[in-house]
Amino acid sequence: MATTEECRAALEKLSDSMGDAEGNVRSAAELDRSVSCHVTDLDVTFAGRMADGRIDVRETLAGPPREKAAIRLAMTGDDLVALVEGELNFARAWGSGRVRLEAGLRDLLRLRKLL
Repeated sequence: MATTEECRAALEKLSDSMGDAEGNVRSAAELDRSVSCHVTDLDVTFAGRMADGRIDVRETLAGPPREKAAIRLAMTGDDLVALVEGELNFARAWGSGRVRLEAGLRDLLRLRKLL
């Protein structure tokens, strides 16, 4: 099972990858939205902001998200690490229910370029 530190490191790696993106992926990454990632097996939520092509994790909270972020993810820690490492396909994981992504329709359409 991935630790809280490994999950945070995975989010930092994802943020770095988004910052290095180009073209359509870069434009999708430049959303300015609140974001949360609930790691279900650890019952920890990383909350922050997606802006300027990066994810800035501002808080690590025990339990589910306290506030409804504009973009909300939920998955196990192992799945988060596997997604960021490229070992787990997002579309398959989302389709099977292993990963939950909730956002407004416009944001979902832009985010699909990232995923």
